[in-house]
Amino acid sequence: MSWILPYYDWIKALHVIAVISWMAGMFYLPRLFVYHAERAEVGSELDRTFQVMEEKLLRVIMNPAMIVSWVCGLLLIGMGAFDFGAVWSWAKILGVIGMTAAHGWLAVRGKDFAAGQNTRTGRTYRLVNEVPTVLMFIVVIAVIVRPF
Repeated sequence: MSWILPYYDWIKALHVIAVISWMAGMFYLPRLFVYHAERAEVGSELDRTFQVMEEKLLRVIMNPAMIVSWVCGLLLIGMGAFDFGAVWSWAKILGVIGMTAAHGWLAVRGKDFAAGQNTRTGRTYRLVNEVPTVLMFIVVIAVIVRPF
């Protein structure tokens, strides 16, 4: 793996860029779901517009950003950026796994909307919108402050 070490800073920069892109989508998609659930009748023009927006956000921005985040993160771990003995490292990993699970849950909800089978309210999506924020706090504090 020594061949990749000269690219450490580039991989780290790409990792940060991908995480920012992923988080932007993680904040925006639940908000789209709020408006979709509250304002669009199934089969309406607005319903179809929301479906296109949600699907493109997931497919074009969020999924690639999540994949690049994971690939770069794993490369960084392979390059020694992970302290297996420190709690902060494990807190970050758990936060990223939680973010990935939230991403998956949102993707399934998008399929529910596309099938005209959403059963959740705007309030549910408002609450879910807070999950990425909490996870982001955990990850950033774990990595920057390293309180444990």
